[in-house]
Amino acid sequence: PEDAAARVTRLPDVESVTGTLQMADIVTLPFEEAEDFYRAFPVPVIATDLNLPETLEVPLASGRFLNDFDVSTAARVVVIGRDLADEYGYLRGEARTIQLNGTDYGVIGVLDYVLLEPSMDSAVFLTFANAEADLGMDSRDPSRLYIRAPSNTELVAQEVPTVISLGGPDGANTSVPTDLLDAQSQVDENLNNLTKMMGGLALIVGGVGIANVMSISVIQRSSEIGVRRALGHSRGTIAVQFLLEALVVGVLGGILGAAAGAGVVWLTSEMRGYVVVLSVPGLFGWAAVSVAVAVVAGLYPSTKAARLEPLETLRLG
Repeated sequence: PEDAAARVTRLPDVESVTGTLQMADIVTLPFEEAEDFYRAFPVPVIATDLNLPETLEVPLASGRFLNDFDVSTAARVVVIGRDLADEYGYLRGEARTIQLNGTDYGVIGVLDYVLLEPSMDSAVFLTFANAEADLGMDSRDPSRLYIRAPSNTELVAQEVPTVISLGGPDGANTSVPTDLLDAQSQVDENLNNLTKMMGGLALIVGGVGIANVMSISVIQRSSEIGVRRALGHSRGTIAVQFLLEALVVGVLGGILGAAAGAGVVWLTSEMRGYVVVLSVPGLFGWAAVSVAVAVVAGLYPSTKAARLEPLETLRLG
């Protein structure tokens, strides 16, 4: 029924519900070089409620999704899937139109990849009102509901058919993509663990490198250390000097590493059309960790330098 989404929304544990209705593959493109291609390979058109990205937790790769203003003004605008955008040659900020049954629609956004519904990656999304006005849709009864329930998903899945069929025909089927969600969570967890391991390994290698460079510096500057010790500089002064030098190396390395990482993320996002999201506290946090590693790595060389005897260093020098 048309109010199916509203019915399901009243269930406990349900956070968000989106109704959709997939229509016939009727899309053609207005520019000549792609027209024949898309006539030969039609694209699905999906009438949808306005909260689809929130329910599926899928961001917009660019632009925005359909909203209340589009409905109230009957604006002829659509959102397209990520794969279709790539085939379509849609660039961020570029004004493009497509034709639905001969009616031009402006493309206002690109929906990012939908893991739970890959067919949406090649689809065109529009409002129920426009589908009814321009595409001959004779019913607003959704053919599919997407339901977000943070807890008790199995119980919600059992209740949905009963709620939907009240006062109407039976036959609603539900499915819970638990296995897919679990697999996605496992992949994300493994990827995060791998990233942390690589980051930890990089810190260890960097620390060993700093310790090695500073140790070589101590050997090369043994004469300088001997002269300073002979002139009355304390062991603590020598140790602090080399520790500060290691600290400077760590600070510069942390800043350069954070800047390089941010640059790679930005460049990749621009090339792939992603929205750039950088955690500033995270960048400063990892820079602080690199400084701490540099200090720890500089302890041995600085201690070694402080323990050198003046006469021995002058003789070796």
